[in-house]
Amino acid sequence: MSDAMIRVVRERRTVHRYAPRPIAREVLLELLNDAVWAPFHSAKEPWRFIVFADEGRRAFADAVLATYPDDKRAKVGGHVARCYCEDVPVHLLVVMAEEPRPHQWEEAYAACCCLIQNLQLLAWERGIGFCWKTNDYNWNPKFREAVGVRPGEHVVGTLHMGYRDPSARIASPKPRTPAEELTVFRDSADQAPGPHERSR
Repeated sequence: MSDAMIRVVRERRTVHRYAPRPIAREVLLELLNDAVWAPFHSAKEPWRFIVFADEGRRAFADAVLATYPDDKRAKVGGHVARCYCEDVPVHLLVVMAEEPRPHQWEEAYAACCCLIQNLQLLAWERGIGFCWKTNDYNWNPKFREAVGVRPGEHVVGTLHMGYRDPSARIASPKPRTPAEELTVFRDSADQAPGPHERSR
């Protein structure tokens, strides 16, 4: 594996502060056209995308605020609107068709998550950061209708994205457990589970 690929995988972080610079539609489409090469098990790709940029961010902010109770909207509505309409250049929803069969649903959801990870890594290499949200509003009927989620679709994630603010501090990495502590090798057919190993 190339050092550059390892570096991107290890250095990518969730980003909350963005430069006041729009992301061109062509750049978004280039990223998505590469990200869709995630694996999927069905005959049909399970994902589609809804993008809010430029003036469209107002519609996204209004959709979120529509899910707030009146007192919360009165208290923080202005701040939330400014954040979504000024501080975040793009909101991108990844949605998939609902699947009543649990196994197929799991496969479709996992494929969409792989796509999102592809997108994050590809974007990071181009100086674009993400915050992947699964907030309660993703399930709210008012939000779903306002942003164009169709009946029978599931919102896998709302991705807030933009070019990284060069003045913002990048979070330090959280420690990862070494793979050696999490991996059991079965090198022989007659190996029995160890005393501290749970069967799956």
